[in-house]
Amino acid sequence: MSAAAHPFEAFDSSEPGVPGGSDLPSDPVEPSDSADPFLHPALFYEDEREYVAGTVSFVRAGLAAGDPVAVAVPGENLRLIQDELGDAADGVRWLDMREAGRNPGRIIPGVLRAFADAQPAGRRARIIGEPIWAGRTETEYPACVQHEALINAAFRGRTVSILCPYDTRRLDPRVIADAHATHPTLVLSSGLEQDSTAYDPADVVARYNEPLPPVTDALSLSYDAESLSRARHIATDEGARLGLAGTRLQDLTLVTAELTTNSVVHGGGSGTLRVWAEDGYVLCEVRDKGRLADLLAGRRPPARDQRGGRGLLLVNLVTDLVRVHTDEDGTTVRCWFAR
Repeated sequence: MSAAAHPFEAFDSSEPGVPGGSDLPSDPVEPSDSADPFLHPALFYEDEREYVAGTVSFVRAGLAAGDPVAVAVPGENLRLIQDELGDAADGVRWLDMREAGRNPGRIIPGVLRAFADAQPAGRRARIIGEPIWAGRTETEYPACVQHEALINAAFRGRTVSILCPYDTRRLDPRVIADAHATHPTLVLSSGLEQDSTAYDPADVVARYNEPLPPVTDALSLSYDAESLSRARHIATDEGARLGLAGTRLQDLTLVTAELTTNSVVHGGGSGTLRVWAEDGYVLCEVRDKGRLADLLAGRRPPARDQRGGRGLLLVNLVTDLVRVHTDEDGTTVRCWFAR
């Protein structure tokens, strides 16, 4: 898939939504009539007061309606919301996004779907998710903004509300502009709600399908079906030499095995594996001739009776960051492991 393609066309949107659900009309992020029950507003705030006002009203409306509520934001913001809710905080599921969402590719299956899928039919699952905060690196950001765009396909047709706060004071203007493109509804710092005139998540996914920075000092080897075991062992040995140990080293071995096997089965039968150290991380990268058609691969929990199809999901769940680039010549998957 080239960067000019519109990858939303390849998404599987056949998953049925959960029927029913009702919301208080006083909730500022609940829209008027809409054919799609899924709601994905961006909340823009300039200070703690606006942050608390916007998030707490969302939580209180959900609790008053008897709907399940989860809050996944950075730890310091968790405490702001908890303090304002007081005893009502006991009815909310709390997650520190700095940990649960360190890898943006983990957020849809491991945070959002994990909570929404566990709820009974007839209730609107309400989630506050803040995947982009001041301090996210330039390396992480493309994965973060693609995650925000992909939420719209992952939850299409489902009775779920996901509110995403954005700090307009501390985040780069580019981030705020991208939020307009990834969220169909905007809640302004004034409290006013409006439709986004810039909403175009397919364009965001395509724009950030950008080539990964070049690497010059890395162990590199080619592999095919006969050399998968050798590739895995060489990657593990190199990871240990570069400082990984214990569970982290096991994760590298698992990811290497999953990605190289996927190359052999789906990516033309062979590929190139590279391993190196950079900025406190050990990285592994797999490049093959396959072209990723389903950008929700690895972000969609498999059905209980599904055989296979869990490889990319496992990769997202155990890594600190995953970046993917697909073009006419193939696909590159790069993974980070903290030392």
